[in-house]
Amino acid sequence: MKTLDTARLRIVPLTVEDAPFILELVNDPAWIRFIGDKNVHSLADAEGYLRKGPLAMYKRHGYGLYRVDRRSDGAKVGMCGLIRRDGLEDVDVGFAFLESARGQGYASEAARAVLDYGLGELALGRIVAITNVDNHASSRVLEKLGMRFVRTMQLPRDTTELKLYEIERGALSSASTAAEGSRGTARSA
Repeated sequence: MKTLDTARLRIVPLTVEDAPFILELVNDPAWIRFIGDKNVHSLADAEGYLRKGPLAMYKRHGYGLYRVDRRSDGAKVGMCGLIRRDGLEDVDVGFAFLESARGQGYASEAARAVLDYGLGELALGRIVAITNVDNHASSRVLEKLGMRFVRTMQLPRDTTELKLYEIERGALSSASTAAEGSRGTARSA
């Protein structure tokens, strides 16, 4: 497992001890609106979500969703990572942040580090992203990262209309990097 450091953020693997944070994040109104209700309504539910989701993905693939901490004070502000999802041929970059951490460039900074890690160290040839067609803020982040809109789509067994974005190895450019200081560096956790 890796820890990714950026100028302002530390991106670390989740653990079951993150259940209180996950309970707060997945019940944020924006999460429910744009990602969906995961039926996580207690600490036990949050622990189950972690075990069946991110922790299981770490074991299967060596990557998954990570907790994003603000380096200045250690506050847990969101999550970002790489996901293997049914209905997508490629690995998907995903992110979500608490309301108090939105609008500060954290999503772009964390996702840039995760994309660099996936396309670089993991040598993935292509990474995709999906977002609700009404989630204009996430679309802007993906476009700022240099991801290209491909088409609208739906995941299997879901009627939600989604936008599919992609980026390929070699497509990363300095023009899509928010700031030189935001580039992530990986280190062993």
